[in-house]
Amino acid sequence: MAPPALYKRPLDLLYVAYFLFHIPVTLSMVVQLLLPKEVLPAKIQEFQAWYLEKSGDPILLGGFGRIGQQGIFAWSTAGLYMEIFVQFPIFCVALWGLWKASARINVLIAMYAASTAHSIISCVATILALPTTSDLTVTTGIISLSKAQRNMLLQSYLPMLAVSLIMTLDMGWRTSRSVGAALKSSKAAEAKSS
Repeated sequence: MAPPALYKRPLDLLYVAYFLFHIPVTLSMVVQLLLPKEVLPAKIQEFQAWYLEKSGDPILLGGFGRIGQQGIFAWSTAGLYMEIFVQFPIFCVALWGLWKASARINVLIAMYAASTAHSIISCVATILALPTTSDLTVTTGIISLSKAQRNMLLQSYLPMLAVSLIMTLDMGWRTSRSVGAALKSSKAAEAKSS
């Protein structure tokens, strides 16, 4: 029996949109960690520069080594490399699995979503913990955010947190149901052969 069309699976459709959104974001923002500026299109460099200036995103700025003392944002740099080498391939595999409605992909998506939710919670905590920009933070060089920057960042990070939490719970539940069905089938086969 063919699985229902993607448009009839609203959560899967949400996840497809989420992964499709993250592919160009990763390519335009995060991959710049690896490549020399000479090979990057000017528009991509301009977009990243505009975003970082407008948002003051301490996670990306720290991860790229543009703010903070040596090593203070090592967790962010590690997260950015994880996004490139682990999460980016998962985006592609997850899209294929969701398109095919393959239950085999659920565990991978659940692991991705749980890891991502944890990372985003760390990002949001950092954004909330930073002081609001003032004369004191500017003159002393303390990393800070204006109210507009904090709002922009929360509007960026919180929806991604919500989707990753929903994805974690949903894919965990789907995996649990699949395992339960397999155990039930296995027990039925054992009872039949006895």
